Amino acid sequence: MSAALAWDVESLGGLEAPIVHGRPRLQLVPTGSEVVAPALVPVRMTRAGRLVRTVVVTSIALAITWTLLGALTAAAAGHHIATVVPGQTLSQIAARELPALPIREGVAQIQLANGLSSSEIHAGQVLQIPTIG
Repeated sequence: MSAALAWDVESLGGLEAPIVHGRPRLQLVPTGSEVVAPALVPVRMTRAGRLVRTVVVTSIALAITWTLLGALTAAAAGHHIATVVPGQTLSQIAARELPALPIREGVAQIQLANGLSSSEIHAGQVLQIPTIG
């Protein structure tokens, strides 16, 4: 056990100095395994808190669903990807990735799959290559 100094304190209505009655006395304070933890009070959420929690959980669920749906749609559409290397042209990519098609048609298919308005591409760009089948 430890001892702590305890004062009998009375305030005189506000910020005034406390009055000390008598001598200070020692009071035993439990230590170690004798200390009793205070009971945990369950947390209660307000109506606004429940609304925020619901909106956050719903948003996360929608984001996950949207991501999975996009991945499944891309897989179902039969696309794979190719990354453009420096000096590579769209015609070279079409010839390598779509050998069954004439180069002009392969370029057009890649442009449609990626929403390109011209044949200009940049190094490091990721292109979706449609599966012709």
